[in-house]
Amino acid sequence: MKIPTTLKHKPVVVCENYENVDGRYAYQSDAKGLSLGLAQWNDRGKIDISAKVWRHTGEKWSRQSEELPLHRVLDLAILICRAKLHFQDAYRYEKLYDPEKPVIDRIGLQGDAMTVAVCQDNDMIDEDIRLFNQVLSEDGELLGERLRVLSRILKEMGYV
Repeated sequence: MKIPTTLKHKPVVVCENYENVDGRYAYQSDAKGLSLGLAQWNDRGKIDISAKVWRHTGEKWSRQSEELPLHRVLDLAILICRAKLHFQDAYRYEKLYDPEKPVIDRIGLQGDAMTVAVCQDNDMIDEDIRLFNQVLSEDGELLGERLRVLSRILKEMGYV
C-alpha cells in the first residue's frame, strides 16, 4: 500500500511494507508504513522534519496515524533502552524496583536531564510493573534484533 503524498506530512524516506515487520503484529498490522519527511505542522519559513507511522483501517488512512519530531523518536529509543537496562537486573528488587528510590536514571540532554523513573502515581504499579517486565522478557528476541541493528548502524555512523 502506497503512503499518501498529498497530505500535509510530505514523505521523503519511506518504509511502505512496515505491516510485514511490525513486531508481533507483522502481517496483521494496521500500521502500513513509516516515513521521514517534512512535518505537517511546518510554518512559513520554518521547516521541521518528522517521523510518521501511517495507519490504515482497511478502507481509509486513519486519523490515528502518529507524527513525531525526530528528536522525540530518539528520546523514546533512549527511554526504551534505559528501561530495558533496568529490567535486566530488576529481579534483585522484591517489587522490581526500589520504592524508596523510584528514579532509575537521569540522562543529560541539552542542559538538563531526562528523568527515567517508575511511575508511583499508578495505583496498580506493583501488578503493572510485573506485567511490563513479563512482556519485556517475552519480547526479548524481537527487541534484541532491533537493538542489534540499531547498534550496528550507530557504529557505522561513528557513534561508538
